[in-house]
Amino acid sequence: MQVPRRVPTPWSWALKGTRLTRTCLHVSCMGRRAASAAAMARKASDLPSESPKYELSEADIKRIDFQRNIGVSAHIDSGKTTLTERILYYTGRIREIHEVRGRDAVGAKMDSMELEREKGITIQSAATFCDWNASSPITGDKEKYAINIIDTPGHVDFTIEVERALRVLDGAILVLCAVAGVQSQTTTVDRQMRRYNVPRVSFINKMDRPGANPWRVINQIRTKLKIAAAAVHVPIGVEDELRGVVDLVRWKAVYNEGEKGTDVVESDEIPADVLELAKEKRAELIEQLAEVDEQIGDLILCDEIPTNVQIAEAIRRATVGLKFSPVFLGSAIKNTAVQPLLDGVCSYLANPAESTVTAHDTTQPAAPPVPLIPAAEAPLVALAFKLEEGRFGQLTYMRVYQGTLKKGSYVFNARTDKKVKVPRLVRMHSNEMEDIDSIGPGEICAVFGVECSSGDTFTDGTTSFSMTSMYVPEPVISLAIKPIGQETPNFSRALSRFQKEDPTFKVHIDPESKETIISGMGELHLEIYVERMRREYNVACTTGKPRVAYRETITQRADFYFTHKKQTGGAGQFARVIGYVEPMEFDPEIGRDTQFESLIMGGAIPSNYIPACEKGFFEALGKGTLSGNPIVGCRMVLQDGSYHIVDSSELAFRIATISAFREIYTQTRPIILEPIMTVEVIAPSEFQSAVIGSLNQRRGTILDSEVRDEEFVCTAEVPLNDMFGYSSQLRGVTQGKGEFSMEYKTHLPVLPNVQKELAEAYRKTLPQAKK
Repeated sequence: MQVPRRVPTPWSWALKGTRLTRTCLHVSCMGRRAASAAAMARKASDLPSESPKYELSEADIKRIDFQRNIGVSAHIDSGKTTLTERILYYTGRIREIHEVRGRDAVGAKMDSMELEREKGITIQSAATFCDWNASSPITGDKEKYAINIIDTPGHVDFTIEVERALRVLDGAILVLCAVAGVQSQTTTVDRQMRRYNVPRVSFINKMDRPGANPWRVINQIRTKLKIAAAAVHVPIGVEDELRGVVDLVRWKAVYNEGEKGTDVVESDEIPADVLELAKEKRAELIEQLAEVDEQIGDLILCDEIPTNVQIAEAIRRATVGLKFSPVFLGSAIKNTAVQPLLDGVCSYLANPAESTVTAHDTTQPAAPPVPLIPAAEAPLVALAFKLEEGRFGQLTYMRVYQGTLKKGSYVFNARTDKKVKVPRLVRMHSNEMEDIDSIGPGEICAVFGVECSSGDTFTDGTTSFSMTSMYVPEPVISLAIKPIGQETPNFSRALSRFQKEDPTFKVHIDPESKETIISGMGELHLEIYVERMRREYNVACTTGKPRVAYRETITQRADFYFTHKKQTGGAGQFARVIGYVEPMEFDPEIGRDTQFESLIMGGAIPSNYIPACEKGFFEALGKGTLSGNPIVGCRMVLQDGSYHIVDSSELAFRIATISAFREIYTQTRPIILEPIMTVEVIAPSEFQSAVIGSLNQRRGTILDSEVRDEEFVCTAEVPLNDMFGYSSQLRGVTQGKGEFSMEYKTHLPVLPNVQKELAEAYRKTLPQAKK
C-alpha cells in the first residue's frame, strides 16, 4: 500500500513505494538491526507505558532526502581505496589524486596509516564526507546530496572493520574486479551485507584491464551471491580503449574528458559499434527487474515497454527492498565512469528514513522492538561503532539514529547507565577532523573524551533504549609474544589499547606456560599489530608458536617404600611412607582424575601429618619428570609408614611423599598426552577432497562429512600441535572460501617418536646435576 507523502517535486518519482512520510512512519519491527536489551537499572514507572510517536518535520524530510551513508567494500585489491580517492576528488574534498602505491610517497587519502601506505593495503576503515551535485536519472536536473563514506579493508583478517561499518550504514558499493569477478572475500562481504540488510549497488572496476569481462562477473553475482543483478551501463570501447559508458536507463552515451576525467560529456547519440549490445542489455535489465518488481512484471505481461521513468523507479524500489543490485561499469584508475556511479548512489540507495532501525526498551524486556525515527526533535539514540586512540585521547565513532547530538551536552551510556559530557564533536575526513557544534539524525560523527566500549548505545536520558551491537567472529589463530629485552609499561599499554579498539584481537596469559598469547583473525592481522607495537610504542617483540598444553600420565601400578632422613644440628627430619600409585579414570563424583587415599590404621602416621602427605602428592603431580608437564589420571594410596616423636614434621612427610612419587615414577611406564581438538570445516562442495586431504596430512581422524546444498561440513579430530598454520592452508586449498572452528575434546597419547623428541628436549633444559 502506497502512503501519500510530501517531498520535493523532482524526487517524487524516486520515493514511490518507500516508507517515508511526514505525518507518520510505518516500520516493521521485525526488520533491520533488531536490538537486544542492555543492563540498565531504571524503574518502569518512571517512563510512559507506550513510546510516543514522533513525526518527521518538513526540514527533516528535506535534509534526509538528500543524505546518503555508504560503505565501499570488496575483495582485496579490487580498487576500493582508488575508487574512494576519485570520489573525493570529483566531489571537491581533495585537490590532488594520489595512488595507493604512488611514486610520490604520499599515498591515498583514506590510507592514513604509514603501514597502509607501505604495504598498499587498507588496515583500518576510514570515514569521510562529501557533497555531490547528482543528476536525476529522469530529468537530468542537478541536486546537491550529502554523502558519508566509509572505506573498508578487503583482507579477510580485518573483517571486523567491514562488519562494524556495515552495521551503521544505509547502503554500500560492492566493488568487483572485471577480470577476477566474485572472489572469496566478496562472498564474505555479501554475507555481512545480508546480516545487516544493507542494500547495495555493484561497481565492476578495472574495465581497462586485458581480459575484462563484465558479463561473466554479472552472471557470477546472480549465481554465487544469489541476488538479481543487471548492468545499467554498457562500456564504450574495451580494455585500454575504454572511453566511456552507455547509460541504459537514460539511453545516453557518457564520456569522461578533460584532465583526470573531470568533465562529463553526455550525448544522445549511441556509438554504432555498441548500439546492438546496448539494446540487448537494456532488454536484459527490464527482464531482471520484471522478476523482482511487480509493476514492471505487470507491464511485461501486458506487452508494454516500460519508460525510462518506470525503469528508474523500479531499480530504486528493488534495490532498497534488497531484491536487486544495479551494476555500474568503469575504471577508477583511468578516471572513467566514476561520476555516473555517484549519481547512481544518490538515485538508487536508501536514505536514513528508509532503513528499518529498531531498539529495545530495557525497562520492558518482553515488549516488541521500538522503531527509531530520524527526527531531529525526537529523543537522542546513537550507537558507538568504532573506537580509536587519537592524539587527544579516545576517539569514538558514532552513528546518530534519532534526535540531535550537541557539543557540551550530556548523554547516558545505556550499558553502564553513566552520564557523560560530550566535550568535543567532530566530523572525520580520514585522519583529519572538522569541529562541529551539533549533528542530526542519520549522520556519522566522532566524539572525544567519552569512555565507552564498541557497540554501546547512547541516549539523552529520557528513554531507556538499547541497540544490538555488531557480530564479532571468534579468533582463529594464536601466537606467543614477548618483548625483546626488558619489559616496559608500553608493552601492556599497547596490548590493552589494541584489544579495546579491535574486538577480534584477544590477549590472555597462559596459566601453565605463563606466556602472553595474542589471538586474531589471521597471520597478517597479528603481524600488523606486532609491527604497530614496534612503530607506535617502540616495543620490539618476538612471536612464536604457543606452547601446547601436553600432559603426562602413568600406565601401570608401582609400589613405593621411601624413608626421608635428614640430620642437622638440633631436630632433624624423619618420615617413612609406604603404599602404591595406580592409573585412574575420570571420576564424575569428585569431578577429577587424580586422587589421594589414606588407608593408615593404628596411628602408623599421625592423622595431623596425612594432609601434608596429600599436599606433597598433588605438588608432585604439578611437574612430571618425563617432559615437565602436569601429571593426570593418577591415584596414590598410602598404606603404612612410620614417624619419629621429635624429628617428624609436616614438612618431612610432604618431602617424603614427593620423593617417593618421583622415585617410582619411571616404574609406572609414564606416557605423554597431547590435546585433541574437534575441528569443524565448512567449505564449498568442490573443495571436499582438498579439505579432507589437508586434515589427513595433519594426523586428523575424519568423524563425519555432510553435504548441504552447495557446501559441505566436515568434522574431524586433530591434535592441537598439528593445527598451527591451518587457517592459511585452508584459505589456500579453498580459494579463501573455507572456514573452520575448533574446540578441545580430550587428551590422547602422542606417537612414540614424538614422546622421545619431547623427553629429549626437556632433558636438555635441565641443569647438569639433574640430568
